Amino acid sequence: QVQLVESGGGSAQTGGSLTLSCAVTGLTLSSACAAWFRQAPGKEREKVAFIAADLGAVYVDSVKGRFTISRDNSKNILYLQMNSLKSEDTAMYYCAAPSWCVPGSGLIGRVDSWGQGTQVTVST
Repeated sequence: QVQLVESGGGSAQTGGSLTLSCAVTGLTLSSACAAWFRQAPGKEREKVAFIAADLGAVYVDSVKGRFTISRDNSKNILYLQMNSLKSEDTAMYYCAAPSWCVPGSGLIGRVDSWGQGTQVTVST
């Protein structure tokens, strides 16, 4: 059974940085797809970024150039480095393990495993 536990959320000011972590068990990140999603109040859950086994990564346009998804294979941890934060980045952030992903197309498969989420709040 895949388990994902996020950490690292919190409060930051506009222009600041935060790094989210997701400890994964039951799945070897180096041979799998992993993704970050977020959901703001009153909005649908949005795919922020995903990374494939070959390290190909895809980002939603609103975070390109500001966020970086990465992983530590030795620790089996997924990261999301968030720089130049904006108020619109405020949301609950979730890590997920899609069944497949294709960076070239930006598509991911069904997500059966989700973390509990970590809150990110950006204020001016």
